[in-house]
Parts: sequence; C-alpha cells; structure tokens
Amino acid sequence: METTVKLHVLNYSDVKTYWVAILFVAGNIVLPQLFHLVPQGGMVWLPIYFFTLVGAYKYGYKVGLLTAVASPVVNSLLFGMPALAVLPAILLKSTLLAAGAGYAAYCFKKVTLPLLLGVVAFYQVLGTLGEWLIVGNFYAALQDFRLGIPGMLLQVVGGYLFIKYLIRK
Repeated sequence: METTVKLHVLNYSDVKTYWVAILFVAGNIVLPQLFHLVPQGGMVWLPIYFFTLVGAYKYGYKVGLLTAVASPVVNSLLFGMPALAVLPAILLKSTLLAAGAGYAAYCFKKVTLPLLLGVVAFYQVLGTLGEWLIVGNFYAALQDFRLGIPGMLLQVVGGYLFIKYLIRK
C-alpha cells in the first residue's frame, strides 16, 4: 500500500505556491464549517489540519506552512473558531504538521499509511507538549488525544487517499 510521491516542491518566489496554498486554505475553511455543524465536531474531527497535511505532503513544507498559518488565522477572524485563546496551540500544531509532512514526503518520496500515522503522531505529541507549556494545563493539552482520535484517523486514512488521488492527477 505504498505509492511514490512525485513532489512538486514550490518556492516562495513562485506565484503557484500562493495559488496552491490559497486552495488548501479554502479547504481548511470549508471543511471545519461542515464539521462544526455537529456538536463538538471540530474537537472530535480536527478538520483544520486536514488540508495542511495534504498540501505539505504533496507540495512541500512551504505550501504547508502557508496553509498552516493562514487557515487558523482566517477561520478565527471570519468565524471566531478557533477561539483566540486556543489559536497559539493550533498554530503550533499546524506548523509542526506542515514541517513533519513536508519532511516525510521529501525523505521517503512515498505515501503510506504508516508514514502518515507517524506524521500525525509527531505533530500531536510535540504539539500536546507545546500546548501544555502554553496553557499550563496538561489535561486541557490532552484534548486531541481524549476527543480527537477520529480526526487523527481521518487525517491518516483520508489524507492517504487524497494524496494518492493528487498523485494520479
């Protein structure tokens, strides 16, 4: 179940980088709005991270970082979600996800479920530790592990399927 990833690593000087990032940010705006129709949908399904993972894995960490920073900020400004109090932790996790996904794709040049599981575990574990430092409450920092397992699985399986789809295009 492995597929070779043909990376399209884009540079900040390339206009295409920003267009691709805008598309992934749009996805990270629409997807959370859909999941927020369900009570605690955002906390359970973690939709704000989905297109950051896909963008960074397929197009490199630069697209990933643009998506990771812009998505939570735009969502917060437009919809108040994520709330300003949790925005720093979400930005930390999003940035770690973009860096981890971009690095994994660059190093391994393939997409597999175990690789994506490793990327998600990487950003969640380090992000949880960082969130604990930010909020000072370990129980609150563990929220993604208490509630967000379905969202992590969505990132791994859904991300795998979506990246495979993009590779074929």
